[in-house]
Amino acid sequence: MSAISIVLIAIVALLAGMEGILDEFQFHQPLVACTLIGLVTGHLKEGIILGGSLQMIALGWANVGAAVAPDAALASVASAIIMVLGLQGGSTNVTNAINTSIAVAVPLSVAGLFLTMICRTLAIPMVHFMDGAAEKGDYKAIERWQVAAILMQGLRIMIPAVVLCFVPAKVVTGALNSMPAWLSGGMAVGGGMVAAVGYAMVINMMATKETWPFFALGFVLAAISELTLIALGVIGVVLALIYLGLKDNAGKGNGGTGGSGDPLGDILNDY
Repeated sequence: MSAISIVLIAIVALLAGMEGILDEFQFHQPLVACTLIGLVTGHLKEGIILGGSLQMIALGWANVGAAVAPDAALASVASAIIMVLGLQGGSTNVTNAINTSIAVAVPLSVAGLFLTMICRTLAIPMVHFMDGAAEKGDYKAIERWQVAAILMQGLRIMIPAVVLCFVPAKVVTGALNSMPAWLSGGMAVGGGMVAAVGYAMVINMMATKETWPFFALGFVLAAISELTLIALGVIGVVLALIYLGLKDNAGKGNGGTGGSGDPLGDILNDY
């Protein structure tokens, strides 16, 4: 791997690590991180495929309060680097490299929680330093400590990423090619099952009496091969606008009383 690629990967990893805490520009999302690493290493198509697969797994991952979700940033960056090293070795199958990277991403996301715990522990004295600076009215010191804490979160992804970049590509390729067929096939099946679990987590959070008909309609429309992703997106937007219009009209018609204001929910309640 060239020096320029390693530097660009380090920048992407740094941004992904910081965004894992900030949740502002979404660089830590698998689709973004894997695509960027694929772009800087010359494997854009494979990066998008890997990122899309991992994104389906991470659909239900979110930091809520003190609860920390599995580390999507480390999983995305490290698995993308492993895939790139396998492909740069020259002889491995593309599908095999992607499936193996997907399978490796799950334990990497759990390992990332350990690194996050270390960084948050180290951040505790930084908070005390910021408190001391606040008592003195030193706002620039507060900003410096805040930037240092955020950079520390970026380094927890960047350092492992740079270390992985120095692993010989032929070693990774040889390891992928030496896997027996039953193992590589099992990883492919397992990766598909984990993606289904990600969908199930999202459905479990969003499913209500009002949304189930839209879920059913979406599954039916997805089975029609002639419909493109753009067509499915347009259908979804149109259905959402129709639903919001009916809901608004129902609320006005009832004068704010008599009914839930949700026409589809009222119909389902009648049954």
